[in-house]
Amino acid sequence: MAKAVIINGSPTVGSRLTAVMDYAERKLADADFEVTRINVGQLPPEDLIHTKFASEHIVKANGLVAEADAVIIASPVYKASYTGVLKTFLDLIPEKGLTGKVILPLFIGGSLAHLLSIDYSLKPVLSSIGARHILGGVYAVDAQVARTEDDGFEIADVLQDRLDTAVDELIEETRIRINGTSK
Repeated sequence: MAKAVIINGSPTVGSRLTAVMDYAERKLADADFEVTRINVGQLPPEDLIHTKFASEHIVKANGLVAEADAVIIASPVYKASYTGVLKTFLDLIPEKGLTGKVILPLFIGGSLAHLLSIDYSLKPVLSSIGARHILGGVYAVDAQVARTEDDGFEIADVLQDRLDTAVDELIEETRIRINGTSK
């Protein structure tokens, strides 16, 4: 069984990004992937800020990344980039910690103005920690994820289509890397 980890770089629990990650997670689970999630905002702040590589929380999180075949990096966009809390965690991943993994970025922002934040802010950092197979990713706009009256979310059809395409590509590329075939 293929393993995937979702690294949630949002400092806010229950944000619109949660709906995007949940959607991707369901698709992966339906494809028989074992999925775990690292909520970076819930890791001990002192471990992140003081780069405590030996912290049990950081060691456990890095273990999930090491075991994964596929990694989703999810973040809201603030000030034209991903969150600072996500950067502090990425700094704690070992130098070659993403080698051999298929990576899918999922970002959400207030407008299309920061559409290229995946390419210009995230991809260089991922490359520096060994990522060589980074998929195009999905940049969503807040307006594409509406809150419902029951504290849920409704994802716009256009965003669902883009997520379907991106996650399907992640599934196929991961299976090819593991099995040598997409089936």
